[in-house]
Amino acid sequence: MQGRAVDGSDEILAVDGVSVTLSGREILRDVTFHINAGEFTGLIGSNGAGKTTLIRVILGLITPSSGTVRVESGSRGHPLIGYVPQRITLDPDMPLRARDLVGLGIDGQRFGLPLPSATRRKQVDEMLDAVDATRFADSRVGNLSGGEQQRILIAHAIISHPRLLLLDEPLANLDIGSEQEVVDLLARIAREQRIAVLISTHDMNPLLPVMDRIVYVANGRIATGTTAEVVSSESLTKLYGVHVDVIHVHNRILVVAGRREEALQHGGSESIVELV
Repeated sequence: MQGRAVDGSDEILAVDGVSVTLSGREILRDVTFHINAGEFTGLIGSNGAGKTTLIRVILGLITPSSGTVRVESGSRGHPLIGYVPQRITLDPDMPLRARDLVGLGIDGQRFGLPLPSATRRKQVDEMLDAVDATRFADSRVGNLSGGEQQRILIAHAIISHPRLLLLDEPLANLDIGSEQEVVDLLARIAREQRIAVLISTHDMNPLLPVMDRIVYVANGRIATGTTAEVVSSESLTKLYGVHVDVIHVHNRILVVAGRREEALQHGGSESIVELV
């Protein structure tokens, strides 16, 4: 359940000693990690752990209280970062086809209305093919399934050839089949296009077969490394400050923090239980 080895000589993202305090509350403390080209990294943590805040810092939307973020520049003026935000609602009545939304990713850096051209259509068609979305390219985006919409949003984010792709909870509200398809797609994009991918989620299990690195967030701090290095009782106990059990069941991981009887009561079908 380990990702592939990635050449560490091509560093795309470096987060060094980042701390964030908002409204007097410390959200992140001394966060340090890096991601290389072609590397698939999971940003893991419960809701409210600080994952979205960290993504907003990387995007430059929040200025850290201390520390630095560096994104390696792209070639030929390509934008540095592609971004798929959390919880986009696409109206079924919106007269916008899937290919139109993908094409807007080209026009984001330009002024005025896009002009139709053979070159532009070829770019869009190639990107639709890259995310296996050609079959519904001319459908209204609001009528697509959750998994299909995620493919289109990913195509929109990467058509400008960014060096880094950030995704904030892209697996939320997807069924099991769709979420695994999206994860496999992102892993293939990272490998084939040498894009550094950082995907935030509260459940690491769908990422286990493809994840090269994990950034696990709890109590405003992180633990980072391979899954084996980070997702252990010793590592997560140190991160949480309370005893943590890591249980492996049928190639899935259950993280139990806090009183065992509470975790079992609240666990149900959850893959990760975090009761600190």
